[in-house]
Amino acid sequence: MSKLSAGLVLYRSRAGELEVLLGHMGGPFWARKDERAWSIPKGEYAEGEDPRAVAAREFTEELGSPPPPGPWLDLGEIRQSGKRVTAYAVAGDFDPDSAVSNTFELEWPPRSGRIQSFPEIDRVAWFTLPEAATKLVAAQTTLLPRLATATTP
Repeated sequence: MSKLSAGLVLYRSRAGELEVLLGHMGGPFWARKDERAWSIPKGEYAEGEDPRAVAAREFTEELGSPPPPGPWLDLGEIRQSGKRVTAYAVAGDFDPDSAVSNTFELEWPPRSGRIQSFPEIDRVAWFTLPEAATKLVAAQTTLLPRLATATTP
């Protein structure tokens, strides 16, 4: 059975162009990577949990601020690394410099016996959809045309 995950795309329009807020994944594996090293705020949940509530919780945990109230757009489901990710989008603004992410612990360097703490998201930035298409992990890029379609009047 696939793991379940839910996430939220915060978007805004600047000079008539859509932008999305993405987080660069934290930790030593991603530290020197940029392309395909960014993600929407998302996280796993158990069967029976409300994916929308999970998306809001993960946004808050990874950015340090609750998401805007809505209306939320349903961007459907994608498959990412063996997970089924339910994605939503909401219009809003956010100052990337204000982001405060939760952390995770990892033995680093491997087999050293030293446990270190790393932020889940180590930086946050706004990207146009073409820029985001090169930054996002590959599986999440399919959310971008869905967002563009959902926000077209």
